[in-house]
Amino acid sequence: MKISFSKLAVPETGVVVIGAVEDGKLTPAGQELDKKLKGAVARAIKAAPRFKGKKEQSLDVLAPSGKIDRVLVVGLGKAKEIEARDLQAAGGQVYAGLANRGYAAATVLVDAPKGSPFSGDEMAAEMAFGARLRSYRFDKYRTKEEADDKPSLKTLRMLCDSPGKAREAFGIRDRVADGVFLTRDLVSEPANVLYPETLAEHAKALTELGVDVEIMTKAQMEKLGMGALLGVAQGSIREPRLVVMQWQGAPNSGGRKGGAKGTESGPVAFIGKGVTFDTGGISIKPSGGMEDMKWDMGGAGVVIGLMKALAGRAAKVNAVGIVGLVENMPSGTAQRPGDIVTSMSGQTIEVLNTDAEGRLVLADAVWYCKERFKPRFMVDLATLTGAIIICLGSEKAGMFANDDELADRLFEAGEAVGEGVWRLPLSDSYDKLIRSDAADMKNIGDGRGAGSIVGAQFIQRFVDDTPWAHLDIAGVTWSKKNTPTVPKGGTAFGVRLLDRLVADYYEDKG
Repeated sequence: MKISFSKLAVPETGVVVIGAVEDGKLTPAGQELDKKLKGAVARAIKAAPRFKGKKEQSLDVLAPSGKIDRVLVVGLGKAKEIEARDLQAAGGQVYAGLANRGYAAATVLVDAPKGSPFSGDEMAAEMAFGARLRSYRFDKYRTKEEADDKPSLKTLRMLCDSPGKAREAFGIRDRVADGVFLTRDLVSEPANVLYPETLAEHAKALTELGVDVEIMTKAQMEKLGMGALLGVAQGSIREPRLVVMQWQGAPNSGGRKGGAKGTESGPVAFIGKGVTFDTGGISIKPSGGMEDMKWDMGGAGVVIGLMKALAGRAAKVNAVGIVGLVENMPSGTAQRPGDIVTSMSGQTIEVLNTDAEGRLVLADAVWYCKERFKPRFMVDLATLTGAIIICLGSEKAGMFANDDELADRLFEAGEAVGEGVWRLPLSDSYDKLIRSDAADMKNIGDGRGAGSIVGAQFIQRFVDDTPWAHLDIAGVTWSKKNTPTVPKGGTAFGVRLLDRLVADYYEDKG
């Protein structure tokens, strides 16, 4: 879909979108349009008592005149309380409300209602961003599709007082959307198409944006002693990969070699679990719903999409993205319950459940990141536990951290973009649950209790004193329903959150 920006003017024809604040009062441009339509919109609002201009409300006015085909009124809520994510949601509503109605183009009149904290150009950029996010479709494998099922909307014209400023602001957000779309694509791909080697090639394509990408093979990981990651991979004919991505957007604020441990001279670092298909291994999962395990590489998908977003918008930051890519399969060569492996850190792990494999992959990836780059902080993302879904549902990701400042910043960034995280505890009492009688640790706890916490405690053993946070995104990586800016399917939860974290706190402002 093409999105353009032009000077605010009330159109004479076509499909028009206007805004309304709470109590149904139209924005100034909406009022001007209503005058041209001889009060048709005001009458429609009066005839629809449930439409109050609240957030996520909308009202369709059909054929209000001979030339205006349709007016869509979107609710913005209370003017003084409008936030960026509300405007994005409104933009998503615009797209969802018009995409399949047979219209090729629509015009959105954007001006700031009295009391709004946003200018008209800022509102236009945010609404356009929301529309773009909602327009995502994964349809590459559909060979037969009815015309009515295909979106007809091809052009969205945003009209505002300062179209140049809106266009510039949207350009940055558009690059973030590119990263979001890449993650959604990767998470949506079937496992016969997306496996460690091919997922690594998708990451390699980021070199076109200036990202330095290294792809490590099984032999290279063997030399590094990554026994935890390699143990997960040994049951599959698909060889594992470890991908290291570096974006040098602030070359004078640290370097490719990193810096002092946990200090401002090191890069920011993001690590993703990339299990391209998870059968559970010998501890095999039930067959029902196993098809969903194609997106058990969601953490890696987020890291790759984030690196695309940072490079695409030329973020002034030095960032490292590392993804451990494996396929977890049962076979004659697969890891067995009771096996003991030695991680890159030298710590030994008793593998009591081969379906608790993501933490094994992260153990070596996190340790490698810490040792090589000495980062300012590390954030890992993983579809790690079903227990986090029991705890938080599909509304928020679970967050664990050894650093209060990093945790607070992640929380604030998540609230700002609508990708919420909720902090859960870590403590020595939970750490005791992974003590092993045969090795330094075991990969599961005793019983079913505190499953998500146990997983985080396990990863923490490979962090040392580097500021670190773990995001368990098992409940938020895939959605079974549409939301204003996220069509059902892969969500890319985490790309916008982490991009906002970097933009707000870690970019070079000089």
